[in-house]
Amino acid sequence: MSDRLTAEVLDLLEACSDMTLASLVPDGSPHAVVVSYASSGLSIYFGCDPSSQKAGNVAHDPRVAITITAPYSDWSQIRGLATSGRATRLDGESAQVAAECFMKKFDEIAQYITAGADIALFHVTIERVTLLDYRRGFGHAAYGRVSSHRESQIAWDAPQSA
Repeated sequence: MSDRLTAEVLDLLEACSDMTLASLVPDGSPHAVVVSYASSGLSIYFGCDPSSQKAGNVAHDPRVAITITAPYSDWSQIRGLATSGRATRLDGESAQVAAECFMKKFDEIAQYITAGADIALFHVTIERVTLLDYRRGFGHAAYGRVSSHRESQIAWDAPQSA
């Protein structure tokens, strides 16, 4: 069962394009914004203006939460992810890896990169994940933790209602 749940997480990450990123303002209040993302396995990447609120928030406190929801036509079809983890600003080779993931997913990003736009790229290391799947019943959720030693493995708890 755990391999199937992990495969569902990876499928959702691949299929969706936007996420809500929640971070903490230096005064401790929450800040949430929708951003496009790219992923490779359980590695999630996002980009933004280096002077944006979210970039400043992550520089102050790297803890973030993310939600991703696949398109649905009614509540019985809701599928999505709720995660928490830490965001790290990338540079050098790691930023290049993130940029390549973005260019594979979004052709239009090339115009910003080639135009010399100043983009800060971030990697989110997922620590906890909740997989929502209302196709299995209203509020159905599976909870897991990502191993810090094996970032591609999720240790799943028993499914519960969210």
